[in-house]
Amino acid sequence: MKIRYTEEKNFTRDQVQELFLSVDWVSGQYPDRLHKALRNSSTVITAWNEDRLVGLARALDDSELVAYVHYVLVHPEFQGHGIAKELLNRVKDKYKNFLYIELMPEEKKNVSFYKKLGFQVMPEGTAMLLANYSNKN
Repeated sequence: MKIRYTEEKNFTRDQVQELFLSVDWVSGQYPDRLHKALRNSSTVITAWNEDRLVGLARALDDSELVAYVHYVLVHPEFQGHGIAKELLNRVKDKYKNFLYIELMPEEKKNVSFYKKLGFQVMPEGTAMLLANYSNKN
C-alpha cells in the first residue's frame, strides 16, 4: 500500500464526510460546515491511497506559540499501517519551533498512542467542551 501525504487542501466535501463518518465522528453529519472549516484551518495534512482520502490531521495555530491538534483520524480499513503516526510526525515537524503543540484525545484509549509520540498528559489539566449540535447550518 502506497500512501501519499500532502498539505494541499484538495479534498472534496464528500471525501471529507465519508472519512469522518467512517469513524463515527459527529462532524461528518455537518458536511458543508466541516468542509469549510477544514479549508479555513491553519494546517490540514491528508493521507491518500490513490484518489481515496484515508487519513487526516488538522491543527489550528496562533502563528507563533501554540498549535492545537484538533483532528487525527484514519479510515478503519487503513488503520494499523502507521498513517496516524506519520500524520502526527508531520504536524510535529511543522510546529517544531512553537512553544506548545497541544491535543485533546476524545477517547482515553488513545492516550498511550500519543504518549509514544512524545506527548504528555497535563498533570493539572482536564478536557472541557461546550457543544452546539443543534446548529446544522
